[in-house]
Amino acid sequence: MLDLFAAIILAIVEGITEFLPISSTGHMIIVAALMKIAPTDFVKLFIVCIQLGCIMSVFFLYFKRFFQSWQFYFKIFVAFIPAVIAGLLLKDYIDAMLESPITVGFGLLIGGIILLFIDKLLNNQRIDDTNNLPYKSAFITGCYQVLAMVPGVSRSAATIIGGMQQGMTRKAAAEFSFFLAMPTMLGATVKSLYDYSKTNVLQSEQINLLLIGNVIAFVIGIFAMKFLVNFLTKKGFYIFGWYRIIVGALIIILVYTGVIKEMIG
Repeated sequence: MLDLFAAIILAIVEGITEFLPISSTGHMIIVAALMKIAPTDFVKLFIVCIQLGCIMSVFFLYFKRFFQSWQFYFKIFVAFIPAVIAGLLLKDYIDAMLESPITVGFGLLIGGIILLFIDKLLNNQRIDDTNNLPYKSAFITGCYQVLAMVPGVSRSAATIIGGMQQGMTRKAAAEFSFFLAMPTMLGATVKSLYDYSKTNVLQSEQINLLLIGNVIAFVIGIFAMKFLVNFLTKKGFYIFGWYRIIVGALIIILVYTGVIKEMIG
């Protein structure tokens, strides 16, 4: 049973981590495991649906960008296509991984090691405005997003690295990652609600939890985006890499020592 306190904690974690390259889904899975929250159908739905709040925070913070040109939407759509295909084909596998803390641990650990070196490996960025991103580069960046369907990988990290590999600066890649998050998270939310409705009916208490969670994620998401753009521009990925390594190693230890149960529920 997901109570109000647990819902607030998960929403705070979502708001803080959604746009940082540290895996929001991975963090929520671990927090849920530590709080002994069984991965019921509603808990899985809640973890996905509170991303709507973060979607709205992107629209709020970058409001003017959504009314500049139609090319903006076409590029986002092109980048979104790989995630649609992979999501439809791999949904059952993705759902199974949403119950696996050990997957999160290794995803964080391996991704952290990559982030330690990514600034040196990708140091020839020339595109500082997402409006100048070619369609081919948008599609390739979207392919990187598919990797983030594994909990612990981080959608933000994958798409920012993908954008940088295609020549975007850290700032431009981060902003493109924010924009790409909108159709991705909206699509995942609609699909999760549809699947949930096949066998369940949302109760008034559950609807209230979803509303509260989204409001919290919206407010915190605004500050998280501002922080990430400023931090990446000045410092890069190094700190995030070490954070992921430490947290990932800790999770693996906690799973193997039985403190966190693998596949709880």
